[in-house]
Amino acid sequence: MEQALGSMPQQQQQQLMQAIESMQVRDSLRMYNSLVERCFKECVDSFRKKDLDNTEEKCVSNCCEKFMKHSARVGMRFGELSAAAESQMQQVVQGQTGK
Repeated sequence: MEQALGSMPQQQQQQLMQAIESMQVRDSLRMYNSLVERCFKECVDSFRKKDLDNTEEKCVSNCCEKFMKHSARVGMRFGELSAAAESQMQQVVQGQTGK
């Protein structure tokens, strides 16, 4: 990808980087909203008090921890698969240019 960016005009590089950054922010917000919604539905039972009781607070903490661990694992696996796919693509390209 870095080689492809190097061949682009500076203005296009900046636009692409801004678009990528915007997508990352949007994905982070989407993940956060999903976390809040899931843990709230799973853990909050009563609206009688403005604060969470001890059981709800522990549930939310455990829920968030599980969600974050799961997200990290998915991200790691995606990175592994992406690297493998890139390696395969390079092998295909090298095989085509070697013939």
